[in-house]
Parts: sequence; structure tokens; C-alpha cells
Amino acid sequence: MTDSTSSLSYSPRHRWKVLAAGVAANAAFSVAFSGIPMTAVLMRTGYQLDNATLGLVLGLMGLGIAVSELPWGLLTDRWGDRPVLLTGLGSTAIALVAMALWAAPSAQHLPGLGWLGAGLLLVGLLGGSVNGASGRAVMTWFDAGERGLAMSIRQTAVPLGGGIGALVLPFVALHFGFAALYGLLALLCALSAAMSWAWVHEPPVAPRARANVAESAIASQSGPLRDARVWRIVLGIGILCAPQFAVLSFGTVFLHDFGHADLATITATMVFVQVGAMVMRVWSGRWTDRRRNRPAYLRACSALSVLLFAGLAVLVMAAGTHAADSAALRMALVALLAASGVCVSVWHGVAYTELATLAGAARAGTALGMANTSVFLVCFLTPFSIPHLLALQGWPLVWLAASACALVAMPLLVPRSAAADQKLAKTALSRST
Repeated sequence: MTDSTSSLSYSPRHRWKVLAAGVAANAAFSVAFSGIPMTAVLMRTGYQLDNATLGLVLGLMGLGIAVSELPWGLLTDRWGDRPVLLTGLGSTAIALVAMALWAAPSAQHLPGLGWLGAGLLLVGLLGGSVNGASGRAVMTWFDAGERGLAMSIRQTAVPLGGGIGALVLPFVALHFGFAALYGLLALLCALSAAMSWAWVHEPPVAPRARANVAESAIASQSGPLRDARVWRIVLGIGILCAPQFAVLSFGTVFLHDFGHADLATITATMVFVQVGAMVMRVWSGRWTDRRRNRPAYLRACSALSVLLFAGLAVLVMAAGTHAADSAALRMALVALLAASGVCVSVWHGVAYTELATLAGAARAGTALGMANTSVFLVCFLTPFSIPHLLALQGWPLVWLAASACALVAMPLLVPRSAAADQKLAKTALSRST
């Protein structure tokens, strides 16, 4: 299937409208999958859940996204970005309306766990459409010299949506209930679908062909599903997301239960994580476009994440059971958690650009679908695993496991051969100038 508008001519500036629609689509869905965990403390009370059940429920939406990402990516490469975005966003809005009607707790009604779990799973299955489709739109509309910046701007939608969710959703759930929360999320998805309908089209054929000539030499000829290099990066992206999801899913619980922080402090911390990640993603995309040093940047982010989460684990062990006794200690916990959350969230745009470039623009939907399958499988496993780690050795083990994941991801994202090739390229460039 092809877009009938592909033969029309567009202003060079239209690519920014396409990017804006992609950002809106990702942000609308991010408010749901990143924002709902910000209400974890209220959800635990409102639905009368224990920590283990809470972790399972929070992970179901990630499981739905993981299962659906690759099929959505394959459909995007076959049908195009516009049909997939419209179908996914529209059906996600309908699923959220259904949750508002039948899966929201009230003073008179406590829905069964099955309604809540099935609703979140369905939202994940349908909302998984936005990631690969919007990423492919960026790859087809932007030239190689702008893709790092454009993809990073697109990736800011995730912390942007998460920041909005952290700021708004706890307030809505506390004062208006979860029915209003799900209704608000449905409205955001419907509005972003309208933007996609207005602006997202296939680019003109000739400019797209010229843009893809330079990358054809490095793109996989056998397809992303058969390329070991693609699978290596996909695995590294997924593993490095585990520490990020640990902060997003149980950071509020950690600050509440261990740090004894109030709701305002918790909300401010999580908003800072999302806003900091958003700003740094834009900067990192532009910076790596100019310096052509994506592998080195990914290695630095991984290494710093290892150190920060290990430091958080050490601080928790040093605090012991006295976290509530000292305001300075509580602030140190907040600051280190915030720094760790930002650091482990800033690399996405750069890694996704590297992956999509390797796969080629024509197959970027499939490659990004593979990556997001890996990411959201981890999104399911992380909140599911954290309560079990807490039962074993408490919060120190949780943050040490996060540090270990960053350590394991480093050689997958940046193998020694890639680092060596980058050094050789820089040496040759310096000699030629």
C-alpha cells in the first residue's frame, strides 16, 4: 500500500511538520506508558494491590508493546507511516475510553484485576504502533546529516510525555479518579491522531531516492531480521533500558517507602528526570551529528550509568534503616536517583539513529520495531522482577542489578571493532586536514 499523496510536492519545511506529528504521537502514548507508573502509590491503594501484583500490572502494558512492536514495524514498511499511525492511535483512544468505563476504581466499585490487566495489555498492543511508524517517517524525510538531531527530537517525546504524566496524572488520579485519568489519555491520543492525519505523508519519491543513495552502502542487504549487527544493537538497547524502567516504574515507590519523601518531592523528582532527559536528548543528537561520534557517546552513557547506579546502591546501604532521620540524606537519595534517571535516558535518539542507519531508511520500521520489542519486553520484565529483588536483599540489590545491566549493555551497543573504526576514521580525518 502506498500513500496517494506521495506524488505531491511539499515545501522543504514540511519535514518539520512530519517530525512534530511524530513527536505528538509518541508523547501522547508516552503520557500513558510512562505516566501511569507515576501513579503507582495511588494505584496500589485505589486497586488494593500488593507490590508483587502492582509490578505485574505495571509491566503488562510494556508486554503488550513488546509483543506488537515488530508486527507494527513490518506493517509500517509495507503500508507506510500514515495508515499505521492513524490505526494505532485511534484504536488506543478507544481502548482507553473502555478502561475509563469499566476498569476504573470508585467508592462504589472495585474492578477485578483482570479488567485492569487486560486493559493495560490492550493499550500496549495498540499503542506500540507509534514507535516504528514515527521513526520511519523521520528516516525517510530527513537527510543523513540531520537524522541524529531529528531522531533525538522525536525521542524527546518519551520524556516529554513522561514529564507531563508525572506532573499531571498523580494530581488527576488523586482528585478526580482513574476514570478521568484514562479519559484524558484517550483525548491526547485522539488529538495526536488528528495531527498525523493532517501532516504525515510519504515524502516525494525523487528526494527520498537521493537521500537514500549515501546509506545504501552500509544498509543490510539481507534485511534487519537476518543481520547479526542489528540484533546486537537491539539487544544492547533493550538491556540498557532496564535501569531506566527501574527508575520510571518503581522510583516513586522507592522515594516514598525508603526515602519517606512527600508527594510534591516525588513528583518534582520524576518531572526533573523526564525534562532533563528531554533536553539532553536534543543536545546529544545535535552534538553527535556534528562530531560523528555516536559509538563513543553511547559508551560514555553506559559507563556513567554503571557508576551512578552503583553509587545509589552504596548510598542506600550506608543509609540502612535511617533514611528518614536526615533531610540531607533524603536529598542525597533524591539527587542521585534523579541523576541516574537522566543519564540512563539520554542515549535513545543516538542509538536509534545508529540502528536505523545500519538497517537503511526503507527498512527502518522493521529495525525500530525490533528495538522496541526488546525495549518493552524489558519494560515488562523490570517491574515484574523488582519486587522479587526487594524481597531478597532490598533496594541495594535493585540498584546494583541496574548497574550490572548498564555494564552488560556497553559492549553490545559499542563493540571493540566499532570503537576502533571510529578512532581510525578520526585519525584519517585529522591527517587529511
